[in-house]
Amino acid sequence: MAASLARLAGLRGLHSATCLLRNTGMTTAKSTRTKGVGINVFKRTIRTSIPLQGVPTTQILMPALSPTMEEGTIIQWMKNEGDPISPGDVLCEIETDKATIAMDSDEEGILAKIIVPAGSKNVKINQLIAVMVEEGVDYTQAEVPPETEIPRKAEDAAPVEGTPTVHVDTEVLMSPAVRLLLEKYHLNPRLIQATGPKGRLLKGDVLRYVAQGGQPFKKPGEEATAVQKSPPKLAPTPETPLTVSKPQPVSSEPPPLPKAGQQFTDLPNTNMRRTIAKRLTESKASVPHTYASTDCVMDDLLKLRNSLEIKVSVNDFIIKAAGLALRQVAEMNAVWNGEEAKLVKDVDISVAVATDAGLITPIVKTADALKIAEISTVLKDLANRAREGKLQLHEFQGGSFTISNLGMFGITEFSAVINPPQACIMAVGGTRPVLTADDKVQSVMTVTLSCDRRIIDDELAARWLETFKLNIENPSRLLL
Repeated sequence: MAASLARLAGLRGLHSATCLLRNTGMTTAKSTRTKGVGINVFKRTIRTSIPLQGVPTTQILMPALSPTMEEGTIIQWMKNEGDPISPGDVLCEIETDKATIAMDSDEEGILAKIIVPAGSKNVKINQLIAVMVEEGVDYTQAEVPPETEIPRKAEDAAPVEGTPTVHVDTEVLMSPAVRLLLEKYHLNPRLIQATGPKGRLLKGDVLRYVAQGGQPFKKPGEEATAVQKSPPKLAPTPETPLTVSKPQPVSSEPPPLPKAGQQFTDLPNTNMRRTIAKRLTESKASVPHTYASTDCVMDDLLKLRNSLEIKVSVNDFIIKAAGLALRQVAEMNAVWNGEEAKLVKDVDISVAVATDAGLITPIVKTADALKIAEISTVLKDLANRAREGKLQLHEFQGGSFTISNLGMFGITEFSAVINPPQACIMAVGGTRPVLTADDKVQSVMTVTLSCDRRIIDDELAARWLETFKLNIENPSRLLL
């Protein structure tokens, strides 16, 4: 009997050991809550791992805070290493391709280690940015899982064939752009004085070093080889007829640097501006743009605006007139889904707003159904929160039509680039006095419509502009 019990206990111990080994490799996914102001978007960005040795840790990964986000910038950490974390505490602020959003956690514990420091740019989604541990555990014993470390990009690590390899000192803080500049000019970062925060080497430091006489490294005999490659030019003689040489290839030499003594300032490019440039370039390259313009007489609208007891802008009337025109000519209220046009039921108008970080387009939803005063209130609130970086995702993603108004800056007329998948964008100029044929002065505003020719043909664009013109020149329609 005793032998049987001993054998059973041994089997149970073996079974427990097997379960323990299986559990050590187990990872469970948990979620954090990210928010702007009043927004709750749940992302699976925390993963708990139980290591074979050491302290159990909870990995905090870079979340995807928008459908188009591929990377982001960690603006600042709101918690320091060793700080306790409770559910709802903000961990850090992240700048995406759309806005700056605060990321908070549903987990409880201690922030053990910050992997990606504040100010780090181009952090890929799902990259490890920090590690948490449970309360009561020595957070200093937490270790970073080696398999989650992101290797250096191949294009950054591989030297260009035929050029001397520069061993960039990993102890010198620098951005990938500075590292690329060092490799292009074959410079040693140890010889350049860094003026950035915490000893960071800036792009301006490198350019200033070369402009003030800093010499790049060259292989022995490299200069002589370069001279041998360029044969001397021969002047034509009577015996030698002049021949036209073949076009020479474009020089691969680095661009000229500023002269010594010239002053300049490096302006960092935000994720939003990079995304705007990328999307607009893709739009001009892939969307067939067609343009149409018309002049609108604004005298009656300006008189009506001055007679109202409420304070509204001309732009509020323009949004209302465009919304009604989209409802009246429903074929214009469409988007391109990649293969065909898709008519949109709701008239949601995006309005371009300039911010310090770049241009953003908050949406006035159901603009055709709103009154002028309601449009004014909604637009003021959206514009103020856009400039503060506090818009929620659904407030600037989507829309079926965009209005960009530069009239307040004295611009007479301009053309705008379509914001895909939308089919149209209307560029609005300022009101200006125009002398008519019967010597009368009228206030005239020029609008230019940019259309996706795959969806909007010239006749449809002209018909919509005619409808918009009737609405804006007869403002009593807008008050109904």
